[in-house]
Formats: sequence, C-alpha cells, structure tokens
Amino acid sequence: MVPLRLAIVLLLQGLQLCRGQNLLNQGGNYGDLLEFSTTQKPGDALELSSLSSEGFTRLSHPYFPKHSARIKKSHFCDETVNAYTGYLDIGTRHTFFYFFESRNDPDTDDVMLWTNGGPGGSSSTGLFMELGPCNIASPNKTVFNPYSWNSNANIFFIDQPVGVGFSYADFGETVGTTEESAKDIAAFVAIFFETFTKFKGRGFHLSGESYAGRYLPLYASEIYDQNTKLAAANLTTVNLKSVLIGNGLVDWTQQMKSYFQVQCTGAVVAPLQPIFTCVRMQKAVPRCEKWTKAACVDHFDHMDCEAAMSFCTEELLIPYIEKGYNTYDMTKMCCYEEPEWIDQYLNQPSVRSTLGVDSSFGNFSGAAIDLQMAFIRNGDMFHQNQPYIAELLERGLKVLIYAGSYDFICNWIGVERWTVNMEWSGQKEFAALPLREWKLDGKTVGQTRSAKGLSFATVFGGGHLLPRDRPAESLAMVNRWLAGEDL
Repeated sequence: MVPLRLAIVLLLQGLQLCRGQNLLNQGGNYGDLLEFSTTQKPGDALELSSLSSEGFTRLSHPYFPKHSARIKKSHFCDETVNAYTGYLDIGTRHTFFYFFESRNDPDTDDVMLWTNGGPGGSSSTGLFMELGPCNIASPNKTVFNPYSWNSNANIFFIDQPVGVGFSYADFGETVGTTEESAKDIAAFVAIFFETFTKFKGRGFHLSGESYAGRYLPLYASEIYDQNTKLAAANLTTVNLKSVLIGNGLVDWTQQMKSYFQVQCTGAVVAPLQPIFTCVRMQKAVPRCEKWTKAACVDHFDHMDCEAAMSFCTEELLIPYIEKGYNTYDMTKMCCYEEPEWIDQYLNQPSVRSTLGVDSSFGNFSGAAIDLQMAFIRNGDMFHQNQPYIAELLERGLKVLIYAGSYDFICNWIGVERWTVNMEWSGQKEFAALPLREWKLDGKTVGQTRSAKGLSFATVFGGGHLLPRDRPAESLAMVNRWLAGEDL
C-alpha cells in the first residue's frame, strides 16, 4: 500500500511534481539585513505613499505586542500600480507578503488577501501563474496580466504559514496547524487596517484555493472573533465582508466519494479507468464512506482516521496517479512548466533585492515538504470545515465557493456535495435550487446557485488553477462578486 503521507504529498502539492525536490526554506535573523527607514509607533497612522523603496518601515499594534510588520515600496511586477513587499514578524518567525494597489481606484476599492494551499504551497503560484498583476513567461521574465484580480481590488499575496516561500523562522521552527496560523493572519490584518488610515472601514475579502478550503474558514472566524476584542479596546476593526474559496479542500471525507464518479462515470470527461478498476472502486466507495464517517466525522480519532484515509487513498486516488494524469486538470497529463520558472525567477539576486528578501535567506522553493508533513502528522487536513463556514454565514458574511470543471483533486462534484449537505439555516433553500447557467459576453461559461449569502459556481474548461486556465471568466466572476452582483 502506498503510504498515506506520500500520496497526499503527491496529490495536494501536485505542482511539486514539476519542481523536483523541494526543501524547507531556511532563513536567518533579519536584524543585520535591510535597514528600517522608519519605525511606526503604536497608534500612529501612515500613508502607503510615505513608504521608502530603500528600506523597511516597521509597523506595530498596541493589541499585538508580540507581532510587528515591516513594509517597503517595491516597484515590482506591475508598473501601472504601486507595489509593496514585507514581512510579518512574530518573534523569530517571519511571514513574507506582497501587496498591490488596485488598478481601478485604490482609494475606494476593497482589499483582498489571497493564499495558495498545499499545505506548504507558496502564494507565488497565485501571483505569477494565476491571478496576479504579472504572469511568469520564462525564468527571467514576467509579462503584464490584463486579467489580474487587482483590476478592482487592492490585493495581498501571502506566503503562509511560516516555512512557505520566502517566509522562514530563525531556527527552522514551523507552524503545524491551521489554528496556529490563523492567529498570525488575523494579527497581520489588524496591523494593516490600524496603520493605514485610508483603508479603515474598507471591505475586506479572504480568497484562496485548494487547502485554503481549510485555511480560510478558520482565518475568517479568527478575524471575526478578534473584532469583538478590538472594538472593546477602541481599536480599528476589520470590515470582513466575504470569503472566496476556489476548488477548496473543505471536507476531505466528502471529496473522497467523488473520485469514483469523475474517473468512471463520465460525469466530467470520458471514463479514465478500465472497467476492472472502476468495479473495484465502486465496491470501495461504501467502505470508504462508512470507515471515514466512523473514524473522522462521528468521533474523530487521529490514528483511525489516518487508517481510513489510507484505504480510501489507495483505492480511489492512487489509480489516477499511476495513470500519469495531471491532478489539477483531468484533460492533461502530468505537469506545468511555470512552477520551475517561478523558483528560478525569485532566486535571482536582483529580484530578491527589489523585494527586500532577507539576505541570509537560502534558495526559494514554491513548495515546503517539511511543513506539509507537519500538518499531516497533526491530522490538520482530516477535519471538516463546514461548521466554520456555516457560522460565518449565520453572522452575515458572504461566501463564494467556486470550482473549475476539469479539476480532479478538489473536483466540482465533491465541492458541490458538501455545499448542499452543509447544515445551516439556509440549507433547505440553497439545496432546493437547481444549478443555473451564468454567462460572460452572452456565452454560457458555467453554472451557479445562490441563497442567503452562499454562492456556488463552476467555470467550464477550468482546472484547479482556475484563474490560469480561464482568466477572463474568473475575473468576471470576482468583479461581480465584489460589486454585489449575481453571476
């Protein structure tokens, strides 16, 4: 039997197959690196325009004495807007971020944060390969992306948790659960809105894909609950408006059930497996459902759940991998070339100097295996995250769940299943609605349903990396969402 941990590494970090071996990024103490140009005192307000491109400005917050941030202008990726980079510093841990102002109106447009998944995947993938202001074109070149999501939003890309991308810890320590990383993200967001006055009260949206289906429900919940404490202290709260999850791993147990359907029934593409394999899969599905329900849902037991998932992985996932198909797009074989280009591009000294990357940082890698293994060892990916989404909906937040139709690993059938089955006050109304077409320029580009703040949407012809595969459709979807319009 293929070990569960190896299978999940191969599947959830599918881009890694194109990068070769990836090691945990190592860094060093930032104190001997780029000089801080200024230090902002707690309670002081700043304008982004006042920041230097030569050195960092350090930001602090009275409610988070153990957290600070440093930020600089970077003149990077998109010359049509102001760009900034920096770190969130939590003692010996340092989380790297990019920030791009909106191409439309940075003084009025909402703010969005994007994270890729993994766990252990750098958001450089989203930045350079999907929805960022520039696309990687070669190991030495980027090109303007007219479909960037900063078309109508100010947007962060963040390498999180610590140990991912340019983020590092002085002594190699890592974060091992989503609950831990949620506290850091919530503190970072609070520091930003407390410091930069022009963004106070601006709508804020959390977005991401893949393992962000685990991250974002917890991050949004932490930010929401944190607001109560900030308000009590007469500090700036975060105007959290919505969560957007693309091809997300929200419920691994329900996602497992869909792998037989997408490989054997023609639900998305023509059957990919021989009859013998499909018959075996069909017999395995009820066993997988029964075992995971008992060990992972009704009463969570880490060892039993891991054993159940190992069985499901072997029977339902490994046959797909052995066929050599791309886990992010059922119509393709194997790999993408862009991830290797991104690694090479971000390892150039001139690029790292522009970004302000700490000089003692080692080689950049877009995938951190050690961090991913820490999350797996802690059973982080086995939890159901619908209860967090349900609670957010009950409190008036909007949630968009979208999926490219050709994705395998977090395919739309499994994604739709949990949205329909999720228990909340709007469940009956949402589940009763049929999927309807949504259009762009008069052409049907997907299906959708919406009720009481929850929306589900598919985009035809897209895979796991939807903004890469269908850039115009994904931008139209996001712009309509930000504008409060129906798809």
